[in-house]
Amino acid sequence: MPAAAPLPPSPEPALGSAPDGRRMGASPARSSCYDARHVRDELRGWAASEGLRMRLIGMLDSPYVRRVAVSLDLLGLSFEHDSVSVFRDYDRFAAINPVVKAPTLVTDEGVVLMDSSLIFEHLDLLAGHERRLLPADAADRARCLRIVGLALAACEKTVQLVYEHQLRPPERRHGPWIERVRGQLGQACRLLEAEIPDPGVWLCGERPMQCDVSAAVAWSFTQLVRADDAPAALYPRLAEFTARAEALPPFATYPMS
Repeated sequence: MPAAAPLPPSPEPALGSAPDGRRMGASPARSSCYDARHVRDELRGWAASEGLRMRLIGMLDSPYVRRVAVSLDLLGLSFEHDSVSVFRDYDRFAAINPVVKAPTLVTDEGVVLMDSSLIFEHLDLLAGHERRLLPADAADRARCLRIVGLALAACEKTVQLVYEHQLRPPERRHGPWIERVRGQLGQACRLLEAEIPDPGVWLCGERPMQCDVSAAVAWSFTQLVRADDAPAALYPRLAEFTARAEALPPFATYPMS
């Protein structure tokens, strides 16, 4: 991968400042909306002059990074993926986002976003209506968001179990807490299993939507790192559904690794 273009000195310049830190001379009497538009236009001009494009920062072994990568592909949005680890490459990640939180998305304008759900909210606005990954119908959208919430809960509880067993010393582990988290993971998987329709059908329409992406990514992640805590034999519909999703090009292009 060619070297990424340098980011502006401040990833999120203050209102009224150009990307290089110069004041842009906006009158104090002008509205904050005008100032925001002025900054946005300045950032876009700077990004275009630098030849920047959207960048996704983080490793694909994170389900949160991967759901963004797969979603970007499904939305048809051009981006570069920069595999930077929050552990091994801490300083490099901090130079992009001082919070060191994956995923991080650097927009075409040089704005730094984090949190997969907030990033997806931005991406869905960029996509046309025909490509958006959330249903337009209110009832369908609510069901899709319910499934996304279950998938993210499964990811969260799996991550907690990974930290408990791989990062916390054995003498500091609390058995009742681990069992509680394992039970929460089981409930999330059970409820996801109940949402899976007949084989060959997507969850909220004729094509994969955000609920499909999140559910499949969550199950693949859990099976990769804590399969014993969510045995595939207990969730056959979820396992079959995920296998079908993983065979799609956007999933294959950004594999769990």
